[in-house]
Amino acid sequence: MPHHVLLVDDDRLILGTLGNGLRQAGYAVAEAASGETALAQHQIPDLAILDIRMPGISGIELARRLRDTHRVPTLFLSAYSDKKMVEEAIDEGGLGYVVKPVDVSQLVPAIEAALARARDLQALGKAKDRLEEALKGGRDTTTAIGILMERRGLRRQEAFESLRARARAQQRRLELLARDIVHAVETLNAMG
Repeated sequence: MPHHVLLVDDDRLILGTLGNGLRQAGYAVAEAASGETALAQHQIPDLAILDIRMPGISGIELARRLRDTHRVPTLFLSAYSDKKMVEEAIDEGGLGYVVKPVDVSQLVPAIEAALARARDLQALGKAKDRLEEALKGGRDTTTAIGILMERRGLRRQEAFESLRARARAQQRRLELLARDIVHAVETLNAMG
């Protein structure tokens, strides 16, 4: 399945030339001559290739909107290579910055690198979410063990074994049982 690329540039010659070349290189390409037209696209692209300076919605603002609404990764195109503009593109999450004039043979490696980097970042985001969930489960388990120690006068290992035995008997994950215990105690404490 070809990668879907959104190409946005207010220069119609660049837009048409790069769009055709990218199609020939095997990409599914949607073209837009403005940020407003790009936002009206219905298909969410795998990558947005955006000119930075455009009338109306700039490439930087468009990148921000695409990222915030659909988590679309961005590769920037610009005729300008000044340091401030490059920093601004990077600050907005740009995965690459290509200075025009550019031809398709130069753009394809940048696209492939940006797509690979986007996959890596997505995998890191998922790993981060799993770790945060595991840490929360670990905190709930530790808190539930403390509750059992205090309420039943158990040592730590005994409280843990009691919690684990109850989870097995109910055929539930230990973290979910611990979360329910913590929630129940918080509810009782809130009632006074």
